[in-house]
Amino acid sequence: MNVIDLRSDTVTKPSEEMRKAMYNAEVGDDVFGEDPTVNRLQEISAQKLGKEAGLFVQSGTQGNFLALLTHIGRGEAAIVGNGSHIYEHEQGSSSTLGGIYLRVVPNQEDGTMSLKEIELEIAPDDDHYARTKLMAMENTFNGIPISEAYTKDFVRLATKHSLKTHLDGARLFNAALALNCKPADLTAGFDSVQFCFSKGLGTPAGSMLCGSKAFIKEARRWRKAVGGGMRQIGVIAAACEYALDKMVARLPEDHETARALADKLEDVDGITVNKNRAQTNMVWLDVNIEGVSGVQFVDMLDKEGLKVLDLGPNTIRMVTHYGITLREIDTTSDIIKKVIKSCSKKSVAGVH
Repeated sequence: MNVIDLRSDTVTKPSEEMRKAMYNAEVGDDVFGEDPTVNRLQEISAQKLGKEAGLFVQSGTQGNFLALLTHIGRGEAAIVGNGSHIYEHEQGSSSTLGGIYLRVVPNQEDGTMSLKEIELEIAPDDDHYARTKLMAMENTFNGIPISEAYTKDFVRLATKHSLKTHLDGARLFNAALALNCKPADLTAGFDSVQFCFSKGLGTPAGSMLCGSKAFIKEARRWRKAVGGGMRQIGVIAAACEYALDKMVARLPEDHETARALADKLEDVDGITVNKNRAQTNMVWLDVNIEGVSGVQFVDMLDKEGLKVLDLGPNTIRMVTHYGITLREIDTTSDIIKKVIKSCSKKSVAGVH
């Protein structure tokens, strides 16, 4: 059975051209700063984001963690969204390992946070409160691109209160594409930003943390402290360099396939597509079939050769990526409709 895997854009595999770039990579010891491929990648990445310097890290989670460790001391606080990756999906490492207190503001439907609510979470200069040191936001947020106008207001608010800013830009290039702007337009003013190579850009691993030279120098020390120092890692950096050169240009395909899938499923009984989130390479839907939970629906799709991500209680996410064409989208739509039809037959027969 041919399997279509839409759980995440992290499931991509390197193209043959990317593998060749990895094989031919010039390498050195990156802990000593001597890997020429890594050094070049860091410079290129920083330039694309309008920052002074970059630091190659193992993952987006590590990049976010290093940023917080560099900006914030133990017992101090960061303001984050309640649906953010930093708060929800990084095992609370900021608090458990970094001693950083997270002050949480609700993410709105469009992924933004109310600036008024953020301002209310900034602690007063009082011995009873952890000092607020940083404001962090995410772009994209659950597939929704956050506008350049909002990011400017976000940075402006932080500047007003002398706070640092961090951008979790795991899918930053998807956001820039959707908003028809440059990545640097969405990172302007932020003290630090991280983006991932291993999602839509299709590399086996790797993320980049960017900021000022002084920030990166300190973040590099923290990378070593958490075991993130890497040696002849140019073999992976070469894949990332290839991705910046070639894979960014093909991201429109992923947005096209996601829109096509959302359109095909929009009027299907038994599911509800969240069209607001189908702006980049993600399609979210809710399962509304009597007697069928999201977990059960995902299991039935899996048996038909379609892998999707269950986010509970009845919400499913599908992410398009390299290797998924309109042909796979047609098959995905057919499988979902087939499973819904089978559920309807069971319901009529009184079997739930």
